[in-house]
Amino acid sequence: MPSPFPKTAPRKPRADAAKNRAHILAVAKEVFYRKGGEVSMDEIAKLAGVGPGTLYRHFANRTALLEAVYRIELEKLAAAEREFTETLPPVEAVRAWMTLFVDYLAAKQILAPALSEMMAQESCSVYSCAMDVIGGAITRLVGRAIASGEVRPDVNGMDLLWALFGVLNGNTAPDLREKAKRLVEILILGSRTA
Repeated sequence: MPSPFPKTAPRKPRADAAKNRAHILAVAKEVFYRKGGEVSMDEIAKLAGVGPGTLYRHFANRTALLEAVYRIELEKLAAAEREFTETLPPVEAVRAWMTLFVDYLAAKQILAPALSEMMAQESCSVYSCAMDVIGGAITRLVGRAIASGEVRPDVNGMDLLWALFGVLNGNTAPDLREKAKRLVEILILGSRTA
């Protein structure tokens, strides 16, 4: 029998709760990137200036917190694609997005052990859709550059990303980001029409 009570939309979090959550995520991101994904929840709560109860109200465990941080990075890539498409010429949009992707890969590499643990637990739905977000963004950006006539029609956006991934994967050189950003320039130059 259906409920006699009307369904109501879930309540929006209070403004202070939303602010606490955003602050915790910012602190967690910084700590994870500095120390890796194995940092304790207690340390994150202390650095964020909140009690453990506040932290656990927002994130049930470290995996949930890590997943939220990872989701922010994916959302940043998706938002950047939209922004760059609206504000930059096609080739510049590809260059800017690929440069941002370098930062994403560098951050992902720091979090790799914890992300692997999340995948093993199959608790991270956001990780399974990452390639859809990333692949869709680069495909649309490169497609727009091809349509403009500035990029050769045989260029595949995913090939560009795999080249970047190949350079960054497992590489721990101190100037890795700068090398990867130079590779972005080489890939863009090699993709241009004559």
